[in-house]
Amino acid sequence: MVSVAVPRPRLPRGRAADAALAGGVLVLVAVGSLRSLLGDREEPWETTALAWGLLVAACAALYGCRRHPVPVATFVLAATIAYYLISAYDGPLMVAFVVALYLVAARGRLRAAIVLAALGLLLTGTGTLLGNQDVNGVALFMMTGWLVGVVALGWVRHNRLALARETEQRAVSEERLRIARELHDVVGHHLSLINVQSAAALRRLHKDPESGPQRAEAALDAVKDASREALRELRTTLGVLRQEGEAAPTAPATGGLDRLRELVEPARLAGLEVRVRGDGAAARRPLPAEVDLAAYRIVQEALTNVARHAHATAVTIRTGREPGRITVEITDNGRGPAAVPVTGGTPGTGISGMRERARALGGELTAGPAPDGGFTVRATLPCPSGAGDRWPDDPRSAGR
Repeated sequence: MVSVAVPRPRLPRGRAADAALAGGVLVLVAVGSLRSLLGDREEPWETTALAWGLLVAACAALYGCRRHPVPVATFVLAATIAYYLISAYDGPLMVAFVVALYLVAARGRLRAAIVLAALGLLLTGTGTLLGNQDVNGVALFMMTGWLVGVVALGWVRHNRLALARETEQRAVSEERLRIARELHDVVGHHLSLINVQSAAALRRLHKDPESGPQRAEAALDAVKDASREALRELRTTLGVLRQEGEAAPTAPATGGLDRLRELVEPARLAGLEVRVRGDGAAARRPLPAEVDLAAYRIVQEALTNVARHAHATAVTIRTGREPGRITVEITDNGRGPAAVPVTGGTPGTGISGMRERARALGGELTAGPAPDGGFTVRATLPCPSGAGDRWPDDPRSAGR
């Protein structure tokens, strides 16, 4: 059996919603005031016509209450008071004032709403003291409760909308930072390798004109591979960003410790001696996608900074796993801090970017001089505690 989706009716928005509100209140008030047009006359027709003019004007004014809440509510209150002063018939025009009062509070004008409510109660109470037969003390007390409740509901509505906007803005800001961090890690790593390899190729050509071209060919091959990989990852990232109607992904680009060799080989071509410990076990014991990507990006950024800033000849990558967490450590033999932020120090660069990535998952990252010289970046990331025991060093990767 084929099920047919029934489209849900859409509620009006914007000006259409304002017109629907004003029209709905007008119909309600008009129906409640029909007694002034039917039956025995208690007032001249001229007075009834003026009263109905005030009634229509007060309800029609609600059309502009969302854009100009306080002036409209003031006008509605004045028209309502005038209506009850001149008309011999007690109609429900007070509903229009109650709606206007709610909209004032819902737009965040709490003080104005309180003043208008107090003014309405004061004028109604004055009429009661002067002998108004339609409103007695009990009715005035109930009216006070209604107005206080309406103002409170409007203020609650305002706070909920403000909280929703703040949450949305925070989510947008966090998403922008995450995308910026991903793009920096994806593009910055490969561009740094391209810069290092192209500089090495130029040096070889200048220093050794005879054998330099052959030696520079390997560096140019690395430049080609790095640029191809940068384009591939950039297309992957942009492709995810273009997708619509899907749940937000935990990561816009692929990557994990099982691809660690893809980071190691370009670093070796750049002149670094890279040793890896533990990545074989990492490949056998899959991690949660977001943890795997974070570990991969931290290694990627650390290698990029070593190649650009550390003036190192060797770097060691260690991975380890204990119940509930994974550790990634990158140590070089350079002369100082490897993770120097780019100009401007924007989030998502250098040590700050790696630390943000670790903290986003509830982990931590430390960076500082190594005991034996050089610089060490160490990240500890949480992972499911039931995933297994500590990883042993992979002997197949030792000394590579």
